[in-house]
Amino acid sequence: MNFIVRKAEEKDVTGMFALVKELALFERAPHEVVNTVAGLTQDGFGKDPLYSAFVAEEANTGQVVGMALYYTAYSTWKGKLLFLDDLVVLERCRRFGLGRRLINEFLKAAKEEGVNQIRWQVLDWNTPAIQFYKTLGVDMDEEWITVKMTKEQIEKYVDTLKS
Repeated sequence: MNFIVRKAEEKDVTGMFALVKELALFERAPHEVVNTVAGLTQDGFGKDPLYSAFVAEEANTGQVVGMALYYTAYSTWKGKLLFLDDLVVLERCRRFGLGRRLINEFLKAAKEEGVNQIRWQVLDWNTPAIQFYKTLGVDMDEEWITVKMTKEQIEKYVDTLKS
């Protein structure tokens, strides 16, 4: 198989969204995906893009079969950093080095942007991903807990402030 790894373009969004849905299935949370192709398009390729991405494309079909999607964040301790939100490759295209090629492009972008740190998360049961990340020489932080609120939780809490 022959693949091209390149910066994502607006034409790639449908394929990228298919990867998002496949990842959600793999992570046993398909019901958690509330974004849409339109949202992904606006947020990545609209007037003020919120994210950047690299895609892996199957050379003979043009199908997007992998992506590394990231955005700029800020830390009071570290300054500018990049957060890798998703690194995903279609199951049938794994074992061809696409994950490494995608993360290599992400790491080159981080170096070019002069960030002081990159961050991402991995599920504690995703052993293949953890093993892959360790080959990059990363630190796995067991001290910090991810905290999150859904849109509904935010609305419910803010509504209590009105009283």
